[in-house]
Amino acid sequence: MASVLKVKESKASERTIVVAGLPVGSVTDQSLTVLVKSHFQDIENGGGVVEDVIYPTRTKGVAYVTFKEKKVAENVIRKKKHYLAEMVRPAQLTISHFSEKVFSSVNAVLDLSVFRSQIGLRSLVMDLKREIPALCFSPLEANGRISIQGSFLAIKKLKESLLLKASSLLEKNRNRQSPRESTWKSSHSLKPPRSSTPETMRRGERLVLDTDIFLYLKKTSGFYESTLKKFHALCEETVDGEITTLCIRNAEGGSQPNNEKQVKELIEKYSHALHFELRKETFILEGKENREKRNIKLACEQLSSRYLQVLVNFYYTHIDIIGSSSDTYLFKKEVMKLIRQKVR
Repeated sequence: MASVLKVKESKASERTIVVAGLPVGSVTDQSLTVLVKSHFQDIENGGGVVEDVIYPTRTKGVAYVTFKEKKVAENVIRKKKHYLAEMVRPAQLTISHFSEKVFSSVNAVLDLSVFRSQIGLRSLVMDLKREIPALCFSPLEANGRISIQGSFLAIKKLKESLLLKASSLLEKNRNRQSPRESTWKSSHSLKPPRSSTPETMRRGERLVLDTDIFLYLKKTSGFYESTLKKFHALCEETVDGEITTLCIRNAEGGSQPNNEKQVKELIEKYSHALHFELRKETFILEGKENREKRNIKLACEQLSSRYLQVLVNFYYTHIDIIGSSSDTYLFKKEVMKLIRQKVR
């Protein structure tokens, strides 16, 4: 598997683009590399001399293309739509500057032990691999844990699949309940009868988002708060590392339950659009001298008031800058200028 280390450690990063959306499994990796190189050498695609193509990479469906000239990389990015026309079905590509895409790769650890009594875990993992080939799975541990890596959308699909399997198993267990047991419960239970209201309406609508996308959505635009206010909805936010789960409930006691679904759909649509627009640059603070750390922080704070569409997240070990490809590039360039360093 190819590495992007040589790109990061050289000035080639300015001449390198990130190509996402490559069809996985349609052709061999070698053939796909040739197709990618041919596409970006074509003048009609804004291309030019390709110096290197890195594929496969740690993220499935993503390649790194380095051109001989920086201006060629910029021309390719300006061309909004790119298709690999040589495929049976033309594959639309997403092109961006060489900077970490917010959704490019997410790592997560799953605990599948909860399924152990209902289904064979190895069989479950094999089903998931077939269902979502874009994900990378580590070997299944004895305790039922497994590590996965892939795009956030792929991990979101995985979560939805597991929730569906859990719901299906729960329903099967209910159906196994004997008529006698069911009758005894209905005639002897002191608990009030269950409401006919669907479960989703009582619990609210749940939505899973990438944490960086959610923070950008919440902090840089009024869309999130205005949507909740417009539909009289409340939202419980649970941040778990790279993933944030939203539980959307009606603030008016369920008088208009459809509001929850509308809010979910609007936020989901908006965040999906951000997935293709946002990029993330990171300043590493760990290992640097205190003076250099302070200079980087001050530069970021100074520029954040000018770049209102850029989200700056300060952490102990690093600083994340999230925004459009052009904004993050210019922001980083100005930070480097302020601290008297060249953009690398």
